[in-house]
Amino acid sequence: MAVPPVPLSPSASSLSQHSHSPPGPPEEAGRGRARRRSLVPGTFRPDLQASLVVFLVAMPLSLGIAVASGAPVAAGLISAVVGGIVAGALGGAPLQVSGPAAGLTVIVAGLVSSYGWRVTCAVTVAAGVVQILFAVSRVARAAVAVSPAIVHGMLGGIGLTIVFGQLHVVLGGEPESHALDNIATLPGQIIDNHNAATLVGIVTMAIILLWSRLAKVLPRQLRAIPAPLAAVTVGTAVAAAFHLDLPRVDLPSSILGSLPLPRFPDGAWGGIIVGVLTVAVVASVESLLSAVAVEKLPGARRPGQRPVSLNRELFGQGSANILSGLAGGLPVTGVIVRSSTNVAAGARTRASAILHGVWVLLFAVFLGGVVEWIPLAALAGLLVVVGIRLVDISHLHHVRRHGELPVYVVTLVGVVALDLLQGVALGLVTALGLILRRVLWSSIHLVRSGELRQVEVEGTLSFVSLPRLSRVLGRIPRGAPVLIELVVDYLDHAAFEHLHSWCTDHERAGGSVTVDEIGHAWFRPAQDAPAGRRRTVVPHLPRWFAPWSQWQELAAAHTDSQEADPRDADIQSDHQTDDSSTADPRQSIGTGTTGRGPAAGHAHPVSTMLVGVTEFHRRAAPLLRGTLGGLAEAQRPSALFLTCADSRVVPNIITSSGPGDLFTIRNVGNLVPPGASERGAHIAPGSDLSVTAALDYAVTVLKIPSIVVCGHSGCGAMQALLSGDLDNDPDSALAGWLTHARGALARLPLPGTEGLSPLEQLGRANVVQQLEHLRAHPAVRGALEQGRLQLVGLYFDISVAYTWVLDEESGYFVDPSEVLTTVAPHRRRASRRWDTPASTASTASTGPTTGPSTAHPPSAPHTRGPGKTPLDGHRGRRRRGTPA
Repeated sequence: MAVPPVPLSPSASSLSQHSHSPPGPPEEAGRGRARRRSLVPGTFRPDLQASLVVFLVAMPLSLGIAVASGAPVAAGLISAVVGGIVAGALGGAPLQVSGPAAGLTVIVAGLVSSYGWRVTCAVTVAAGVVQILFAVSRVARAAVAVSPAIVHGMLGGIGLTIVFGQLHVVLGGEPESHALDNIATLPGQIIDNHNAATLVGIVTMAIILLWSRLAKVLPRQLRAIPAPLAAVTVGTAVAAAFHLDLPRVDLPSSILGSLPLPRFPDGAWGGIIVGVLTVAVVASVESLLSAVAVEKLPGARRPGQRPVSLNRELFGQGSANILSGLAGGLPVTGVIVRSSTNVAAGARTRASAILHGVWVLLFAVFLGGVVEWIPLAALAGLLVVVGIRLVDISHLHHVRRHGELPVYVVTLVGVVALDLLQGVALGLVTALGLILRRVLWSSIHLVRSGELRQVEVEGTLSFVSLPRLSRVLGRIPRGAPVLIELVVDYLDHAAFEHLHSWCTDHERAGGSVTVDEIGHAWFRPAQDAPAGRRRTVVPHLPRWFAPWSQWQELAAAHTDSQEADPRDADIQSDHQTDDSSTADPRQSIGTGTTGRGPAAGHAHPVSTMLVGVTEFHRRAAPLLRGTLGGLAEAQRPSALFLTCADSRVVPNIITSSGPGDLFTIRNVGNLVPPGASERGAHIAPGSDLSVTAALDYAVTVLKIPSIVVCGHSGCGAMQALLSGDLDNDPDSALAGWLTHARGALARLPLPGTEGLSPLEQLGRANVVQQLEHLRAHPAVRGALEQGRLQLVGLYFDISVAYTWVLDEESGYFVDPSEVLTTVAPHRRRASRRWDTPASTASTASTGPTTGPSTAHPPSAPHTRGPGKTPLDGHRGRRRRGTPA
């Protein structure tokens, strides 16, 4: 696999969700076995190869970061050694590779400029101590709880700062101390004459950017060379070939003998403390984000491998920083570019990261003279590309998609124009401002439909929105009928008082006001609650689930005042234009700010329905047009759903289905009349041709894969059949129709259901009976024999809103989750159990699927299936199933 390019920005898009508690003795033993296994040739060889690849990537980057930070060049090598060995051995992310990172370049450069290098080393030591305290406090999760927009904006600002500074070096000049100064002087630097450094820098940048394409035409042995190493090598070769007199890397004769001891200054402790916390927090966040991102890389997780421990990773990073600071090295963090290279090169254990540190150490001790050939312009060209890649365009797209682009831009500009801390602080303030805006946001619109003025309020209505609310309400003519529609998730006291006062004043002036709350009710409970009493918030049914009586008020008046199509009304925000066209409402919209009036059930039935249609046009239709548009030419339902005409049974609700899912047949008692024995034969007397025709069409034309028969509790048809009242009028249409259910009476009593009422037993038995009728239908029988049709029995308990499904293998009505575990194991879910009110007979859950399509014949004994227990005499206690 090709080694990836050199982006240093950590991926913050995915966070590990594993626990990070300290391992017990068995896990310690497991880690010991893992270490021993890493030394066997089969595992060690991939780690050895990966360590060499990472070493080749880390060498030029470590040198370049040291130069950009204003630190001694040897400091970059020291931190690479310590980060690889110490953090690799002690960290909680086995495949993460640590070392000096570009994300800390600006911070370190500021510390070196203000306090000197030895003080900066002391800051690094103290930051390591803080990181260990973070690990002991187990706050690693909190360290990654930072907005990705802020993190990427910070890294983007650091990247641009590096680019503007190192471009001066590439162009043969010297960088300024501040990014704005580098930006201001850059045009002059570009215009000036350029020396050989420009050539070397441009060649280095070109090699890095074009290496992926150049590698395709190179021999296979050269393709594995990392782009940074190839670029620096070519840049150095160009300088050597043309004998260019350029500033080069300066290493001490003995790296180990030139280690400066850290020291704290005599004063300026405030700045030192800020520096310590800044290094600790930024290094921790960058390391943890990198560790999480590495764990998500393909090939990073292997069977049996323990998840990343973020608290342990912080401990390893802190330990490495302490030792790096004491040895005179740069601050250490987990680096995504080296870690991703490590994974791509095939590393399997932490041995790869440790070995990479060993190779850096051996190179610095024995081959340090080679480094002194590298021109600083080549390292500067490398850093320009690294800085550009810190401004990751993919992250920019992500934050823009989530509406956090202002946070990203403010943080980036703040880091470049001010400094890192102030830029991050500005980003945090911007993020908090956006959160507050989203929390406190409200949309207030005025809609004119004839004489009716409709005020639509959505979002959070608080004191912040009072100026706009007052401005909209002030544009409503005195005496006009008003409908205030509240779709709010919160209504504070100030907004309630203002709205209530305006409604009262408007009614006193001769107008009428109806306050219509959609969703959660805030206004009316606040008005009706006694003073000083705390109210319990009651969940509010959405209108598409709730009966008309629960949300329609003054239905007739509302409908008469809204004869115009709401989609044709003028919709304005915070203002209203005069419209000479006015409707002639036949009745006032309402009387009273609470919107009290006749319930929907007592309003004119046609008006009640038309209000519901209008509500559909306004709210549901815009959401459904795309779905219905795709179904306009043809339908392909998944099931034929045959159920009772009872108004309390709504098939689409109890099956969570939508348009195009169910081909529905409804009649009294969910009955299936006997069909003809063969196609073209005479239909039996008393049969309903509409049911037979619908069955034929569904099975032969639509070729539906399943037919559902759904009974329900409290069925009036079953009650009439059970009571025998129809015997008094045997010639009635209802008596003739219910003869198709009399076979269910022969199934009573069902064994094991003595605790159920006869009506509940008959309702279940009727489902089984109608399934038998379906099997006798010619079209259904043929489809069953072909294996392309499945029959399903459901029983809906209205009192507890729960649905049972018939398990035909056992003959019991069971919880649908029990059937799903056998039919679809990949959708397995735990069975739900709870006690129901004593007035109920049984409960269950929705589910469209059952087992095999064959059922026990009526004469077969009802044997209990595995784990299925019928209801006992306590009707309020739900058992796992009831026999059919």
